Amino acid sequence: QVHLVESGGGLVQAGGSLRLSCAASGSIFVINDMGWYRQAPGKQRELVAAISSGGSTNYADSVKGRFTISRDNAKNTVYLQMNSLKPEDTAVYYCNARLRESARTPYEYSYWGQGTQVTVSS
Repeated sequence: QVHLVESGGGLVQAGGSLRLSCAASGSIFVINDMGWYRQAPGKQRELVAAISSGGSTNYADSVKGRFTISRDNAKNTVYLQMNSLKPEDTAVYYCNARLRESARTPYEYSYWGQGTQVTVSS
């Protein structure tokens, strides 16, 4: 069993900053990709940023230059630093991890956090 616990969401004014954290725990052999997704009311869940185990990153065009994803492999934790926030960034943010639970299996599983609300006021 694997758990992802997010923290750091909240209410902030436009132009402000927030830092999200997501810690994975449980039966983990190795974590491959980690990422942040978001879902606004009435919209589909979308990728915000992703980071590989080697540190390669990928961002949605809408957040490039404003958001930075990073990870601490020793702590099984991924972070999302969000600067210059805009009202359109308002959404529930979800952490995702693709991982192997054991050295005995090559299979990779995808896990999700419970989500954390980010609200940006204008």
